[in-house]
Amino acid sequence: MATIKPFKALRPTVELAPKVAALPYDVVTTEEARELTKDNEYSFLHIDRAEIAFKEPINLYDPRVYEKAREKLCAMIEAKVYIQDKKPCLYIYQLEREGKRQKGIVTCTSLDDYLNDVIKKHEHTLPIKEQDRINHVKYTQAHTGPILMTYRENREITSIVDDWTLSHTPIYDFVSSDKVVQTVWIIDDDRTIKKIVDLFAGVGAIYIADGHHRAAAAVKVGLAERAKNPNYTGNEEYNYFLSVIFPDTQLTILEYNRVIKKLNGLGEKELLEKIDKNFELIYKGKEAFKPKAKHFFGMYMGGQWYGFKVRTNSFNRDDLVESLDVSILHNLIISPVFGITDPRTDDRIDFVGGVKGVEELIRRVDSGQMRIAFALFATPIDDLMKIADAGLIMPPKSTWFEPKLQSGIFIHSIKE
Repeated sequence: MATIKPFKALRPTVELAPKVAALPYDVVTTEEARELTKDNEYSFLHIDRAEIAFKEPINLYDPRVYEKAREKLCAMIEAKVYIQDKKPCLYIYQLEREGKRQKGIVTCTSLDDYLNDVIKKHEHTLPIKEQDRINHVKYTQAHTGPILMTYRENREITSIVDDWTLSHTPIYDFVSSDKVVQTVWIIDDDRTIKKIVDLFAGVGAIYIADGHHRAAAAVKVGLAERAKNPNYTGNEEYNYFLSVIFPDTQLTILEYNRVIKKLNGLGEKELLEKIDKNFELIYKGKEAFKPKAKHFFGMYMGGQWYGFKVRTNSFNRDDLVESLDVSILHNLIISPVFGITDPRTDDRIDFVGGVKGVEELIRRVDSGQMRIAFALFATPIDDLMKIADAGLIMPPKSTWFEPKLQSGIFIHSIKE
């Protein structure tokens, strides 16, 4: 069953938290990080995107980048930008976007739960990205980016969380740069902490929603530390990693749309004929077609929107992965029609998170950057959990979780 552990969070002072909090490293480019930090010396991007400290171009994986991250973190701790709680605590992290709230438990999850598949995964990791996070943890001796996790809601846990937030004053309450209200409460009562820990011990599984590379890196660093310390007890901080766990009923998954750079030598008429083999055309017009249910797809090309429904005999409905809309689109259009077999490495395809709306799809095509765009229906959270339960892997770029967890609000030191 699931093991969670309270910890002594390194966290920014109340006054500086709004300046420290930053979007995750993997949704911000180097150029965007430079722009976001030019008037903010406290931004966590100075640690998460430490390459911005160098005037000359530098390889993102250069050891000097990780050394700079360590240097900046130590300086912020020394300057009392960060404080550390004196006793292990749990924390409640509430995000509010467009009127919708989600409340998660900030805690440390177990390396052994990851190895024993109590913590479920649904993505493959790329070695270079995994090594990047390994280096970041090793140099900083800390987990600096929380992993987004979920579980099938336990009403008793939800009730405790709700009661605590109603009866206690938050330690942080501010609006982040992406216009999300960030609110945090500290749970420092030992009885309440024990109750929550015990309730999670009855949770059969928790699921990585976002952060597979960070989780894999944390585990590998922990295993390396165990190898160096054969008499480890299991209580050392490196046996656990920073996570925020939300009930499945509160998470929001947005669609992850696709844009294609070239039509693979096809004319528009020929392209539509190929699509017609497996899809029924149900809409054609100038108004954007945004799918409202599974197995419906929107397509934008040449200033025109099309709406399609996949034909029922074109895919295996009993296959959890093959019946995902991202799989259907890839297997029936992107691969056979455009010749894009590996979307992770082919530069003819790009991905657009649903938070940017269909307007971004239109812009990318109308600007000439891309020739065609596909709008999808968001992958349901239940599909993600069923696939993870079965030990299967989802296709790349299947989910876009929104809002994003901010980095820098919580740091888990592995030096203790």
